[in-house]
Amino acid sequence: MRNHPNQFALPGGRIDDGESAVEAALRELHEETGIVASVPDVAGVLDDYPTRSGYLITPVVCWLDDDPPLIPNPAEVAQSYFVPFEDLLRTPRFLTIAQSPRPVIQMPLLDRTIHAPTAAVLYQFAEVVLRDRPTRVDQLEQPVFAWQ
Repeated sequence: MRNHPNQFALPGGRIDDGESAVEAALRELHEETGIVASVPDVAGVLDDYPTRSGYLITPVVCWLDDDPPLIPNPAEVAQSYFVPFEDLLRTPRFLTIAQSPRPVIQMPLLDRTIHAPTAAVLYQFAEVVLRDRPTRVDQLEQPVFAWQ
């Protein structure tokens, strides 16, 4: 991640001409992790998340029955992690900052603090997919350092 180094992120990137968000997500998943998934593997999409740096993230959720090999692309992935579902069920923190009326979300994970937008996507995944609770996240703020 050249634009946001040292931050946790999920696979993703720009949509190429003629691609849908789902097609782009499947392509980026393969390019970044070596994992091959196809449209039938797509369980659905979460809410779009507009970032302060001008991007619109469309999280695509895939479900694979097997355990595909993870082959991170070293040009795009510095490190990869396996996160058990139960770890995603931890209670996030919601902070108040002077720069925004919206709460900043932080997720405690892997002995670290994960910030939005990744934290917002993981939180919504945990709420909607793992807890079966409809939850919106587009009102959740990013930390000021991510506004560029």
